[in-house]
Amino acid sequence: MNPDYINVLVMLIIVVSVILGFTIYFNNPSLNKAWSVQQKDKDLVVGGVHSPEAQFEKNYANVKGATQTGMVENHTISTIKLNTTQSQQIDKSEFIKAPEFAQISGYINTPNNNSPITLSSLRGKVVLVYIWTYTCINSIRPMPYIDDWNQKYSNKGLVIVGVHSPEFQFEKNYTNVKDAVQMFGIRYPVILDSDHGTWNAYGNNYWPRYYLIDTQGYIRYDHIGEGDYNQIEKTIQSLVAERAALMGAKEISFDAKPATLIKPGSLQYVDLSQSTTPEIYIGYNTTRAPLGNPEGFKPDQTVSYSVPSTTNFKPDIVYIQGNWKNNPDNMELQNDTGRIILTYYAKSVNIIAGGKGGGVVFNDEGVGGAAAASTSNKSLGEDLSYDGSFRIDGQRLYNLAIHKNYAAHNIVIDVKGKGFQFYTFTFG
Repeated sequence: MNPDYINVLVMLIIVVSVILGFTIYFNNPSLNKAWSVQQKDKDLVVGGVHSPEAQFEKNYANVKGATQTGMVENHTISTIKLNTTQSQQIDKSEFIKAPEFAQISGYINTPNNNSPITLSSLRGKVVLVYIWTYTCINSIRPMPYIDDWNQKYSNKGLVIVGVHSPEFQFEKNYTNVKDAVQMFGIRYPVILDSDHGTWNAYGNNYWPRYYLIDTQGYIRYDHIGEGDYNQIEKTIQSLVAERAALMGAKEISFDAKPATLIKPGSLQYVDLSQSTTPEIYIGYNTTRAPLGNPEGFKPDQTVSYSVPSTTNFKPDIVYIQGNWKNNPDNMELQNDTGRIILTYYAKSVNIIAGGKGGGVVFNDEGVGGAAAASTSNKSLGEDLSYDGSFRIDGQRLYNLAIHKNYAAHNIVIDVKGKGFQFYTFTFG
């Protein structure tokens, strides 16, 4: 037999096999599974997540039914050949329709001077619903990726909607959220879910959470927590390609540049394989661990806390000094000076704070009454001045340290100013 004929025959068999494979994938319900809003399987753990559920600070992904399409790439562009008939025949009988946005109290970055938007008004688009809250470090770290997707795919039919579902009372304030949106440079629409109406409609219990919704309103992808950004982007590409095919396009091209790279010395960097100290809440209604001080929590009382120089500091336990009022979700300084002390394991540490005043931070320079007077602060956080000081300018997250490595560290905060409110420590 002619060798050239054999080569042509082999290539023909390969092409037919690939086409048959995609046809089976797109039309086989056992491979193209349905998504469930109420899914609670916590065995699929892959990175960092924040949840109101006590003691659950991990990452969970539920990826079902997202169609993956083969790509032909050169150095900068990926091009997908589209098949309208194939896209029309995708079996969606096991998918569910995404719930409408519910009980929204405000709109930011929406058309017509922040006018209301609904999910139904976005029918025909691919919609990424991103549930977040502005003080949550797990919600902050994915923002560079989300901004990148918005820039790369908004002109191909992707609409990102940030659903801001607050954890703290002050996060319900429209001005606070708008200031945060501006500070983070968010350009996509943000809707305020202050009463958790949309949170509950989706059966959600985590920050952050991603739902990818196709042009017909079906939820095709669900991801909880940080990480897996390449998979999320591939699914976005798949769904906007499906949209283009349904509109009659023959092919679609994507920028094939690598995913967003986060520098190790930035607030957004985290190694999800590290077992960092879990978030520490300071409020008698929100706490998950005791104070290190023997006085403990005293609901609604002002307590004079002391830290003897002989104290044996335990890791992941907060110690405070000064007169502090015990509030449901924070401690509030009642005199002009106070102190907060913590030993933890992480690369970076943040504090959620508000009220008045500020403080001076000492990183790895001693604890308790023997805190060093030096202000060298080699691990200055993004919110610290050169001398290790910071000022409260709003109710938000303040980054106080970024170290070179994951290790056991300690932090001493000399608080200055009556009315300083301290809510949580978070880590990266």
